[in-house]
Amino acid sequence: MKAKLKLTLFSAVAAGLVSMPSFAQSPAEKVYIPHGKYDEFYAFLSGGFDGQVNVYGLPSGRHLKTIPVFSAYPMNGYGYSEETKAMLMTSHGWIPWGDSHHPELSQTNGVPDGRWLFINENNTPRVARIDLKTFETTEILEIPFSGGNHASTFITPDSKYITAATRFSVPIPQKDVPIAEYKKYFKGTLTFVRADKPGKMDIAFQILVPGYDYDLAHCGKGPSYGWCFFTSYNTEQAHTLLEINASMKDKDYIAAVNWKRAEQCIAEGKYKEVKTKYAHNYRPPEGDRIARTEWKTSVKWIIPKECPGVMYYLPTPKSPHGVDVSPDGKYIIGGGKLATVIPIHSFEKMINAIKNKQFAGEVEGIPILKYEAVNHCELPNPCLGPLHTEFDGKGRAYTSCFISSDVVIYDYKKCKVLDRVPTYYSVGHLMIPGGDSAKPWGKYLLPMNKITKDVFLPTGPELPHAAQLYDISGSKPQFLLDMTELGEPHYAQAIPASILMKKTLKIFELDKNTHPYATKSEEAAKVVRKGNEVHIYMTAIRSHFTPDNIEGVKVGDTVYFHVTNIEQDWDIPHGFAVLGANTSNLLIMPGETLTLKWTPKEPGVYPFYCTDFCSALHQEMQGYIRVSPKGANVPIKYGTGEEMHVVK
Repeated sequence: MKAKLKLTLFSAVAAGLVSMPSFAQSPAEKVYIPHGKYDEFYAFLSGGFDGQVNVYGLPSGRHLKTIPVFSAYPMNGYGYSEETKAMLMTSHGWIPWGDSHHPELSQTNGVPDGRWLFINENNTPRVARIDLKTFETTEILEIPFSGGNHASTFITPDSKYITAATRFSVPIPQKDVPIAEYKKYFKGTLTFVRADKPGKMDIAFQILVPGYDYDLAHCGKGPSYGWCFFTSYNTEQAHTLLEINASMKDKDYIAAVNWKRAEQCIAEGKYKEVKTKYAHNYRPPEGDRIARTEWKTSVKWIIPKECPGVMYYLPTPKSPHGVDVSPDGKYIIGGGKLATVIPIHSFEKMINAIKNKQFAGEVEGIPILKYEAVNHCELPNPCLGPLHTEFDGKGRAYTSCFISSDVVIYDYKKCKVLDRVPTYYSVGHLMIPGGDSAKPWGKYLLPMNKITKDVFLPTGPELPHAAQLYDISGSKPQFLLDMTELGEPHYAQAIPASILMKKTLKIFELDKNTHPYATKSEEAAKVVRKGNEVHIYMTAIRSHFTPDNIEGVKVGDTVYFHVTNIEQDWDIPHGFAVLGANTSNLLIMPGETLTLKWTPKEPGVYPFYCTDFCSALHQEMQGYIRVSPKGANVPIKYGTGEEMHVVK
C-alpha cells in the first residue's frame, strides 16, 4: 500500500499536479531542479585567492557564473579590454590579481535587497561594488593606510557604510623602521566607506587604533544600530612566530565602534586631514561603459582619545576570529578560535557598562570594559576552534568549528547547545541565506570547508575546496549535497532568486551606447589611421564581422579593434580574438562595445575570429588583417565581401 501511494505521488508530481511532500523527499530529490525550473536562491561565494566572486544556485549547487572583480579574467577580457583595464589600477600600479574574502549584499532596513554585492580584497586593500542588474563589477576603491583588508565588507543595515580594517598592522604612515620596534611604530586603521551612492564610493573616515590584527566585523541593527564590531587579536603585539607569541593572553578584544559618534566628531572638526594617494575606479553600468580612475588625495583620521565615546574594547577569549550580531541586534557573539567557550555579549549590558564606567583599563584612550559587565553568557563545551556564526531567524545560532570539523547549533539567549552537524573537513565560514541580517530566510546551511581529501575524485596534490549543503527548515538538519568550489571561498551570501531575477538586465540597448568608438550599423564600420595608431570600428553579428578584411597596417602600429555587438537578443554574446595578441579575447554582450589593443611585431596576414559559439555558422565568423613592413606604401583598405574601401 505504501509503495503504491509513493508511486501515485511521484506520478502526480511528474504531471505537475502537486508538489512533492517533504516526508517523501530524499536529499537527492531536494536538490534536483528539473528542466524549466529554477533554483530558490542565488549564492555568492568569495573566490579567495582567485580574486573573484562565484555564483551558485541553491539547492542544486550548480555554478552559474564567475564575476571578475580583483583579478584579470581572460574568459571575458575583464582587465584586458581597454574599457576595463582601469578597474585594476592602484597606487602600487596596475595589479592583475587580488584575494577576495567577504561578500556582503546591500540592505534596506537590515534585509538584503538585491541592489549590489560588495566584496573586499585582502592583499592590496580594496573594496568593490558589483551591480546585480548585470552581475558586473562597477566600482573599486583602494584603502590607504592599511595592511591587509580583512574585516570587510560588512555593512550597516541602511547600506550607508561598509567596513574595512587592517588585518596586518603596519607603520602608519609607511616608513623604514626596524620590525623589532613593532610596538613603537605599528598601528591599525578601522575604515568606514560610504557606499550608498553608486559611483561615489569613498572613505568617510578612518579611526587610528593600536597596532593589533583586526580580523572580522559585523554591524549592529535594531537597538545596536549605529555601532559596528571588529575582532582583534595579537594584542600581545608580536611580530614573529605569531602562532605562539600572539596566543599568550587569555583574552583579546572585540572593538565596539560608535560610528554615529564618529560622524559627530567629523561634524565638529575633531579629526585630522591626512595627505595620501589612493585609487577610485568606476565603470558606469550604462552609457560608454569605460572604466576611469580618479585619484583621491586625503582621508580624515579620528584619534579615539580626541573623540571620547567613539570606541570601546570588549575583552573576548581567545584570539577571536568572527564576530556576529543576532537578528534582533541584542547579542554579539565572538568566535574565539583558541577558546573553550563561545562568549555571547549583551549590547544592553555593554551600554550600561559604558554609562556606569565599568572599565578595566584603557589603551591609547580607548576604554576596556569589564568582561563580566558585558558578557551575557558563555556557551559551555561548544566545539573545538569556533570561528563564525550565522542565525536562522528562529532563535538558533550556528557556529563553525575548524578543529572539530562540525557546526554547533544552540539557543543563544538561553546559552544551550541544541545539536551539531559534521563537516568534511576543517570548516571555516558558513552561510545561511540572510543569516547575518535582521530577517534570515533560514532554509539552508552551507558550511565551507578547507580540506576535502576522501570527499571527491583525487586531482593530484591540489584538491578543490568544498561546501556542504544542509536543509535546516525542519527540527533536525538534513544533509543534502557536497559541492566543489572555485578558489578558496571564505564567506558567502545568498538571496532568494525571485528578488534578483526581475532585476536582471538582458541586453545593453544599442541606441544608449555612448562609447566614442561605438559602431551601431555595418554601414558605419571603418578603419581610421591616426599617426601610428589604427582604429578599427567593427561590428559583430551572427555570423560575420564588418569589416572582415583589413590591409594597410604596418609593423610598429598600435591597432585598436573597437568591436560593437549589434545584436539585440538576450544570450547572444560574440567573442573576438586575433593571432599574436598578448592580452586575451573579448566577450562582447549585445549592444556593448569593447576594445582589444594589438601591436603586431612581424609582417604577415593574421586571422581574427569569434571565440563564443554563436550560431550554426560560428566557424565562418572570422577575418584577416594584413600587416606590412614598417615604412611600406600600403594604403588602409577594408571591407566585407567583394567591396573594399580604400583610405587615401
